[in-house]
Amino acid sequence: MKKTITVLMALILAIGLLAGCSNKEAGGSSNGKKVDLRIWSFTDELKKPIKTFEEKNGVKVELTIVPIADYPTKLKPVLESGVGAPDVFTGEIAFLKQWVDAGYWENLSEKPYNVDKLADKYTPYVFDLGKDKDGNVRALSWQTTPGGIYYKRSIAKEVLGTDDPTEIGEMLNSMDNVFAVAEKMKAKGYRMFPDEGSIRWFSQGNNPTAWVDKDKKVQLTDEKIEFMSYAKELRKKNYTALASEWSPAWYESMDKPVKVKEGGKEVETQVFSYVLPTWGLHSVLKDNVKKSVGDWAVTSGPSPYFWGGTWLGVYNKSKNKKLAYDFVKMMTQDDEFLTKWSKETGDVLSYLPVTDSIKDNFSDKFLGGQNNYTFFLDQAQKIEPGIVTKYDQQLDTFYGNAVRDYVDGKKSKEAAIKDFYQKAQNAFPELKVPKK
Repeated sequence: MKKTITVLMALILAIGLLAGCSNKEAGGSSNGKKVDLRIWSFTDELKKPIKTFEEKNGVKVELTIVPIADYPTKLKPVLESGVGAPDVFTGEIAFLKQWVDAGYWENLSEKPYNVDKLADKYTPYVFDLGKDKDGNVRALSWQTTPGGIYYKRSIAKEVLGTDDPTEIGEMLNSMDNVFAVAEKMKAKGYRMFPDEGSIRWFSQGNNPTAWVDKDKKVQLTDEKIEFMSYAKELRKKNYTALASEWSPAWYESMDKPVKVKEGGKEVETQVFSYVLPTWGLHSVLKDNVKKSVGDWAVTSGPSPYFWGGTWLGVYNKSKNKKLAYDFVKMMTQDDEFLTKWSKETGDVLSYLPVTDSIKDNFSDKFLGGQNNYTFFLDQAQKIEPGIVTKYDQQLDTFYGNAVRDYVDGKKSKEAAIKDFYQKAQNAFPELKVPKK
């Protein structure tokens, strides 16, 4: 999966995908050939599956790629009017909950689909996210995107005496332990993380809670507030390389030493670990690491988390629903296709019948031969379903800005929190926030 849910990465993808965007109207043709099925998405990851589907079914499929930054605004009017609308369209985690409740996707819980019968064949949180507010399944996903901590084995051996993922995971099973390891890294001249934002995925702690509850009250938990203090401490104690996520320095520090300022002096250091999900291995690390291939491993952090994901479903006004669902089935339920797909791409699947049969045979050279597949499947089962809301992307951004203001010393913790609540209220008047 070549994307992230951050605004910055969305813009990067927008630039990269803009040239590939096509926007043909319904009833038209592609290269002079009759089009049997139209699919819209925000990435090019469906190109190969579409080719397989065409060959298997003797049909012509037209794929329209719209940059993710423009995707919701381009897609909505087309779905409402039906003019030029796709038969199948994808949804990203950042706006998924809005789409499953919008009514544009076909209800897959009803006949002839009856996908509720397949519930126990999917990773629970992935299947749950495709449901609307009434519990009907509107979209399915072939992938699961839990995260971990990728680290450099050579540094682990030098500082911690072992590079074993299980042992390292035990050393990082709480935030206090993370900071203890960070202190050891600093003593040897290394930095624990590239930046303070790396630990945001652990801000839920062992108390995963939705940003907004059923009464539309914003829930800023003690664990999330505590995250502000942890981020501040990372900065104060020089445990990071000050390489903000998606910056040139962030990418550069993956494979070579970087220079940071400490005590008024510039020193050279190496970053020990990166907090990334499944797709971070193939779409981030492998694209930017050349010298240290094989010197990496992945392990668990203080709490399980997931980042990103792609869901797809059938447009409820499509005139080709059977063929459309055939494509959805191939992407999410076809044993032969998914087995081949997972081995070619490294995608960690959400469809358990296939993962159960292939999980023990994975070995990744980049990770020193580690079977990261079984690791991520185990992490996926620990993720709490039901905590994603349609407000998450915006509230995550607001809170991230509040944390940054506090870490940078621009605001006190109390002022930063107050500002977060105010921005949440301004953006979503229907939400309830503390009055003081």
